Amino acid sequence: MWLYLVRNYIYWYLRKVIKWFLRQTTKLCELQRICYAQPVGARRTLNVERSLRDSNRPQIRGLLTVLDARASDRSFYLGRSIQIPNAVSTIARVKRIDPCEYERFNNALGQCVNNIWSYMQLVEEIKTSAAIPYDCTNDVHEKSLLLLWDELMPNDRLENRVTKQWQDIGFQGDDPKTDFRGMGTLGLDNLVYFASKYTHLARCALSHSMHPIHGYAFAIVGINLTSMALGLVVDGSAKTHFYNKRNAPEYEDFNEFYCYLFWKFDKFWLDAKPKDLMEFAIHRKQFETIIRQKLEKSDTVFLIDVPNDNTTDVLNR
Repeated sequence: MWLYLVRNYIYWYLRKVIKWFLRQTTKLCELQRICYAQPVGARRTLNVERSLRDSNRPQIRGLLTVLDARASDRSFYLGRSIQIPNAVSTIARVKRIDPCEYERFNNALGQCVNNIWSYMQLVEEIKTSAAIPYDCTNDVHEKSLLLLWDELMPNDRLENRVTKQWQDIGFQGDDPKTDFRGMGTLGLDNLVYFASKYTHLARCALSHSMHPIHGYAFAIVGINLTSMALGLVVDGSAKTHFYNKRNAPEYEDFNEFYCYLFWKFDKFWLDAKPKDLMEFAIHRKQFETIIRQKLEKSDTVFLIDVPNDNTTDVLNR
């Protein structure tokens, strides 16, 4: 414990000395140096986030408290047009940014602020969705579930709401509602988005899941991948991916992230050729390790491109 405290003290002391020296020699504060020296994307945004969180200036700490609260109550998106300029203005004033440099700094920092607190709001939104249980008396939930069937099985009419047919697309029993207990409506949202937007891709995965030896339960695995995607976003591992995207993170971006994971897992599973579904936990862990390793790289961004109904990986760094 004392080694940790000593190391922490040395870090903070050296950091202050280095910051002071660089400020005197470059005439730029740490945030300016980050924004000017590093390209748009995760590397810049992560360093700006670290710098802001490490600040001991009362005005900046107060600003972060306000922005955190906005993200927590999911009101940051709606107030971005006001909150971002106010945040940049406050930081520029506290850091005594040269007015001649302000516009350049404003654009770079504003984009980082947008990404950081949009990501925080996204975390709250997907956690909330995962906590909402599937309700068979809710028309919205029921319509989404039926849409999932229609997208995946267009040539097979569902005989009844409760039927063994659900097992054909990978649910465990006659009523899918019980399988959504762990991930709530988030699991359903992800599956429906995948089946609706990437229909060809989803149907191919469903077909693969029916392999007599190397098959898997499509819907159950999909819900499990929702849990994986949620974990990666909540613990911050997925920040590199989201911060490297052109726009600030929103709910749809989480759906896209999920679709990428499903697409890649389907291929990973087929390549592994497992003996049976009992090996799922092992391969799932291996797959998550691979994804986490990729996300450790600051230039990582996962994209799916489906030109002319053919899926290709256009960018996977």
